[in-house]
Amino acid sequence: MIQHLASLPILLPMLTAVILLLPPCGKSVKIRRLVSIVMAIATFAISVFLLVHINNTGINVYAIGNWSAPFGIVLVADMLSTLLVTLTSLLGLGAILYGSAGDDEKGSFYHPLVHFLILGVNGAFLTGDLFNLFVFFEVLLIASYALLMHAGDKQNTRAALQYVILNLVGSSVFLIGLGILYGVLGTLNIADMAQKVSELSGDDVYLAKAGGLLLLIVFALKGALLPLHLWLPNTYASAKPVVAALFAIMTKVGVYAMLRVYTVIFGEQAGALEHMAQPWLWGLAIATIIVGAIGVMAAQDLRKLTANLVLVSVGTLVALIALQNVNATAALLYYLVHSTLVSAALFLLADLVSIQRGKVGDRLVAGRSVKQPFLLGVCFIIAALTVVGMPPLSGFVGKIWILKATLNSEQALLFWPVYLVTSFALLVALSRAGTTLFWEHKSKNSENAECVNANPLQVIVIIGLLACSPLLVIFGGSISEYMLGAAVQLHDISGGINAVLKGGM
Repeated sequence: MIQHLASLPILLPMLTAVILLLPPCGKSVKIRRLVSIVMAIATFAISVFLLVHINNTGINVYAIGNWSAPFGIVLVADMLSTLLVTLTSLLGLGAILYGSAGDDEKGSFYHPLVHFLILGVNGAFLTGDLFNLFVFFEVLLIASYALLMHAGDKQNTRAALQYVILNLVGSSVFLIGLGILYGVLGTLNIADMAQKVSELSGDDVYLAKAGGLLLLIVFALKGALLPLHLWLPNTYASAKPVVAALFAIMTKVGVYAMLRVYTVIFGEQAGALEHMAQPWLWGLAIATIIVGAIGVMAAQDLRKLTANLVLVSVGTLVALIALQNVNATAALLYYLVHSTLVSAALFLLADLVSIQRGKVGDRLVAGRSVKQPFLLGVCFIIAALTVVGMPPLSGFVGKIWILKATLNSEQALLFWPVYLVTSFALLVALSRAGTTLFWEHKSKNSENAECVNANPLQVIVIIGLLACSPLLVIFGGSISEYMLGAAVQLHDISGGINAVLKGGM
């Protein structure tokens, strides 16, 4: 069974989604929830086991149908991909538990759609070739289209329509880029492309560069990098908060694709195409951080504020990709895990605040006090401190690591002021939001007697996500060592090529 381990984070969500669509799961809410939760726990457990296994044994290449790379479809489980698969499975488990408190009854097929989304995201992280990256992109996008409409209204429909149209255009550009690269290189296996790209000459170099830049457009759209970011704030803010929390990992798929393609294929061994995306990534990353910070300051509700925090995190991650060194990549991985979990927690917290404040919802205006001010207030303070990078939480460790990784780079003179000023802007915006939501009330007796306490399952999920921040610090030594190992493994291009092209099972 151990030889099939790399395929299980894809197979389990797929089988679960199919089972949930069949009787009796399709007719019984209780059975559907039970099966969904049990299988989500199993997927997470398998992901953790795979992560530990890969950490101990090295890269695991799974050749589907025993057709080895580059001719067959391969899954590549390395330290980077298994880390992100584990993060996705954890976030999916949280979304399923939170949705089981009642949100899953507000629309159709919530649980199978979540598992299909996990299938697509895990597949995108594990695949070893670009065509199947496209396939898994489409799987996760189809599931996300339906989830956006979960318990939807006109606002959801409008945002979902924009999201669908943009991603359909992105998919077309993706196919064109893949066609160009396949015509030039004769392969779409990532390791094989990395081996052949340095051998290009003449017009083939320009064609490959055109194909690579088309992929950059697609990944920038998926990751919400400026100027292709406009869909994200409205889409995330209009979706159900539990869906938006799950979507916190989706922008990271675009970031991961940039990291994998422009480090492995068009990295330092790519000859004439070496680091071809670096100038574009750096400028767009800085612009995305600035625009995201402005969006946070201008946000009129907590969900829109959190959506713009996702933009800031995307800009930060892409800036680290542009540096193209091991320390920056290690800092990127730590910050990616931290930012994804805290963003998801803030989306879920916005849901509880909105429910308990009545008609004003999570808008940053004076309104009815929340039913559980101490519980929700403490959770918000912890999340806010984590986001702005205050000690002793993971945001502080991530920020110091990022600043240290960029210290000796040529871009430090630009990045440091932008990043530090942005951190101060986030502090101001989150302080204003917390003050408005938890301190400014219309009257002391304005609390609605009909308002009920949050479901314990919802509170457990939020506390669990927030608890990951101090855990990332408490176990910082082991986690940092893992992140450095994953970064070294990613930047070891020849080792990765040998493992994939000679190690298929």
